[in-house]
Amino acid sequence: MASKPKAPSTQFVCTECGCIAPKWLGKCPDCGNFNTMEEEVVRAEPAPLARAGVSQVRTRALPLSKIGYEKFDRVKSGIAEFDTVLGGGIVRGSLVLLGGDPGIGKSTLLTQVSAHLAKTQKVLYVSAEESCSQVKMRCERLGLTSDNLYLLNETCLEDVESALEESQTVIIDSIQAVYTETLSSAAGSVGQVRECAAKLMRIAKSRNITFFIIGHVTKEGSLAGPKVLEHIMDTVLYFEGQQEDNYRLLRAVKNRFGSAQEVGVFEMTDEGIKSVNDYAQLFLSESRGVAAGSAVTPSESGNRCMTVELQTLIAKTAFGAPRRMSLGVDYNKLVVLIAVLEKRCGIPFYSSDVYINAMGGIRLGEPSVDLAICAALASAANDVPIDRYTAIFGEVGLTGEIRPVSYADKRVNECIKTGFKRVILPAKNAKACQKYADKIELIPVQYVGQMIKTLGLKPANAPPTFGAKE
Repeated sequence: MASKPKAPSTQFVCTECGCIAPKWLGKCPDCGNFNTMEEEVVRAEPAPLARAGVSQVRTRALPLSKIGYEKFDRVKSGIAEFDTVLGGGIVRGSLVLLGGDPGIGKSTLLTQVSAHLAKTQKVLYVSAEESCSQVKMRCERLGLTSDNLYLLNETCLEDVESALEESQTVIIDSIQAVYTETLSSAAGSVGQVRECAAKLMRIAKSRNITFFIIGHVTKEGSLAGPKVLEHIMDTVLYFEGQQEDNYRLLRAVKNRFGSAQEVGVFEMTDEGIKSVNDYAQLFLSESRGVAAGSAVTPSESGNRCMTVELQTLIAKTAFGAPRRMSLGVDYNKLVVLIAVLEKRCGIPFYSSDVYINAMGGIRLGEPSVDLAICAALASAANDVPIDRYTAIFGEVGLTGEIRPVSYADKRVNECIKTGFKRVILPAKNAKACQKYADKIELIPVQYVGQMIKTLGLKPANAPPTFGAKE
């Protein structure tokens, strides 16, 4: 009588010192840290060949010239913005991780995608948190129906694997609710999430199945679980937005098959999630040019360019140390640019609280937004509004000089399409943008002081601005 194969054993390893224990301990016996013991599967070492002369099949390295190019087939998801963020469509056999806050619309988005894919292939939706009837109610609310869309309410990964059959696309909702029988820890633990993700990766690559995996985020906004979860995935997406707001942003932070800087804009409606093609209604306000402290900059995001409005507010501080707060802009960048305006342009901020916000909840991290931030700060400090048809971009150095940026011609072209009449840009980028001189007024500047003088933001009692030519 054949005996059952022995299940792989597990051990608990301290993440701080590497101490190994046969069972979970609240406190590591070696380093004394608490809650650092994580469960891991003990991998059996392959037995060495006993007989000489028996050759092992080993992989061999090949020269670069003999490596063939692998063509990745892409499938449309039915949502234009989703395809753009993925780099042009869904790559077969890839692992896509979608993270976001609870109730942001992750399940709704993937339900719409799975219903569209089910028109041409078999799709399996594994709901580990909701019952199949709840998923069906969501499909009926969205007006989705298909005989190729299969629902499964299961949390054991081994049972999910046995139910794959001929499925070409699988949605796991969510990875924190799925567990594998090889580990004794509860679902959602670090060991379970890591082991389940590794097993899904092996299934996807060996059977050419596309996996969409939903993951929860922590209070800090990062994906719950170990960082290795992101390392295993081919694409990592973040679904962001406020639940009380109808607009959502889908951001790619990792993509092996496309740009990792893409941002997709969606609108949550009663009929589901729809793509937003007109970004002006989200990133630009109707009151710009009326109130002081507002400036517009063309921001490059992946393969697209979007005009985004920056709004600043300056108020007299009630405390000894003035307050600085930024939303959508790096805090350290804001502090540095305030110092540049104080030293090089004579605009005081030492007794004022400074607040800055990027419209629409987008994050602006590229250096080209520096000049627009300076313009918005100078406008708010002098209570002089900037013309609503003026766009500004350029990198600002500590000496007050304006450095050139990449994709300058693409940024100017976006300003033309958005309806702007003039653009302030670095002087070293002016030559590359001369082809648009008949469509928009180009104002090249070399120093921050020149930009402030051009916009008429210099106060009457301020010292001469560095670099401004009288």
